[in-house]
Amino acid sequence: MITQSALLKVMSDAARKAARGLNRDFGELAELQVAKKAPADFVSAADLKSEQVIFEALAKARPGYNFLAEERGMIEGTDKTHTWIVDPLDGTTNFLHAIPHFAINIALQREGQVVAAVTHNPATNELFWAEKGKGAYVNDRRLRVAARTRLDEAVFATGIPFLGHGQHARFLKELHQVSQKVAGVRRFGSAALDLAWVAAGRFDGYWERDLQAWDTAAGVLLVTEAGGKVTNADGEDDVVGTGSVCVGNEEIQRQLLERLRAAK
Repeated sequence: MITQSALLKVMSDAARKAARGLNRDFGELAELQVAKKAPADFVSAADLKSEQVIFEALAKARPGYNFLAEERGMIEGTDKTHTWIVDPLDGTTNFLHAIPHFAINIALQREGQVVAAVTHNPATNELFWAEKGKGAYVNDRRLRVAARTRLDEAVFATGIPFLGHGQHARFLKELHQVSQKVAGVRRFGSAALDLAWVAAGRFDGYWERDLQAWDTAAGVLLVTEAGGKVTNADGEDDVVGTGSVCVGNEEIQRQLLERLRAAK
């Protein structure tokens, strides 16, 4: 039985507490849609409720830490060396359409470095977690990235720019360069879970641009602690600060970067 540290337990408990509310709300979506109400407003409320639950739990356990989250932005604390980075509901469109593929993302950044991470899918009860230097896990099972080294045997995840977001032309060039060389490309709609699934060896690699810190902070540590290689989509080390990501095992990630560079 794997024992979490006190820090990871705080983060996991906060995620599970928020998950209870999201699971209740998720069950109401079909009724909202049938009744022709405003499900987007409902999802906004679900986001805010989840974020409030997480904020209260983390603030109680670690008072004074900064708090950066999707809905409320940055809340400055008295301890400037620590920042919680939180996405209370990653995969909102999936949630809105009653697709059970969404996640709660919580990361802790210490002096600019992510040192602990939790990514939780309430619909499947999978909790991915990692602490710097201590490995990555899903529930009680140790994670390792996939060992494949050939592009033609590999399956990749990505995100497709949607209305009002991202550079569609650049994405189509990158997709062309990647898709003609690989076994498959998947778009599941949650950056948090795409990264977690690379850590779990389900996807061989993943790339995406135009992301936010709360999308990537937890997953970057998960992949790294599972033995993967992480850069941004231009091959630079700073993922959280630049908003793009390219991950896989060392060999697959290198080849994926080559494909992305060929798209320019």
